[in-house]
Amino acid sequence: MPEQSWSDKRERQYKEIKSSQKKRGASTDRAEEIAARTVNKNRARSGEAKSASKSSTRGSSPQKRGGKRSGNRQGPGGPTKDQLYNEARKHNIKGRSSMTKKELENALGR
Repeated sequence: MPEQSWSDKRERQYKEIKSSQKKRGASTDRAEEIAARTVNKNRARSGEAKSASKSSTRGSSPQKRGGKRSGNRQGPGGPTKDQLYNEARKHNIKGRSSMTKKELENALGR
């Protein structure tokens, strides 16, 4: 419980998120960080925090977003040509250097 100014509701929320992250295999430190960030963002969105950034007050809540911004860098068009090329190199596909993105996708069976 990092913050003394949190309400009982926020304390329960923190404990629940931390517990959930631990069940998913996160380390204790990482689980505490995620829980604290989520609770603080929710406090900012509801006006409980003294200050809040624009990114904290706009957009969907962390619970609704559900990791949509995490690590996935493929974007709406799928993987980039470079990503496909690297995958083709791992699979040792011949002629990959002269292939287009579409040809790489076909060669990889996408």
